[in-house]
Amino acid sequence: MPSDRIRDHAGQGAATTVAAHRARRRLRADRARQLADLLRQQALTGAFPGGTLPHESTLATEYGTSRNTVREALDLLRAEGLVERQPGVGTVVVAHKYPHGLDRLMGLAETLREHGQVTNEVRTMGPAPAPAPVADRLRLAPGTDVLYIERLRRLGGLPLSLDLTYIPLDIGTELLGADLENTDVFRLLEAVTGRHLGHAEITLEAVSADTHSAAVLEAPRGAAVLMLERLTHLADGRPVDLEFIRFRGDRITMSGLLHRTR
Repeated sequence: MPSDRIRDHAGQGAATTVAAHRARRRLRADRARQLADLLRQQALTGAFPGGTLPHESTLATEYGTSRNTVREALDLLRAEGLVERQPGVGTVVVAHKYPHGLDRLMGLAETLREHGQVTNEVRTMGPAPAPAPVADRLRLAPGTDVLYIERLRRLGGLPLSLDLTYIPLDIGTELLGADLENTDVFRLLEAVTGRHLGHAEITLEAVSADTHSAAVLEAPRGAAVLMLERLTHLADGRPVDLEFIRFRGDRITMSGLLHRTR
């Protein structure tokens, strides 16, 4: 019996040791994610001189954590493709995300004009019967023809977004001969209608890239993309542009200014 109690006690001690080890690992993983969030923000805003992150020991001291936690945080950023370890240099920022504001109604070229020229590859364009959800959002009778446009949008030659656009045909017909390769649809809509755009309803979510989207965006199949659904209205309230925009999540960051209402 005493030997059994000793074995039981030893087993309980081993279990306690394993549980404590797992708890420490979970805590370190939590801290690594927290640190990765802080380093990501700095990397994306150009806070590191020359794009080179401080040494691991410097980061550990600055953030009051262990070098193992720092390494795990850098591993997370490396897996995102944001940083890379270069021999003789250290950890450097190798990816750049472009800021896309959500508090102003602007086309992509207007939004990113400070970062280079946005070019559009028009992959599909022409009249098509509106699917029921599209007709409903644009306040059209089911089956009414709309102008359907599919564009691949690039910045600096790199694929940035795949845009699927539906426009009522009485307006869309005027766009058939327009320069969609170099002009935002928003500018064309205002030129064609002679009226200003008013507001837009947006929904933003992360989705997995389907085979077609991944191929067009030159992204891995199943990669996370930011899906922006936007219904834009003229100043008089008429809905004129329903878009489903898939952004490469590794090349764009969304931001906005929010006010608390009372």
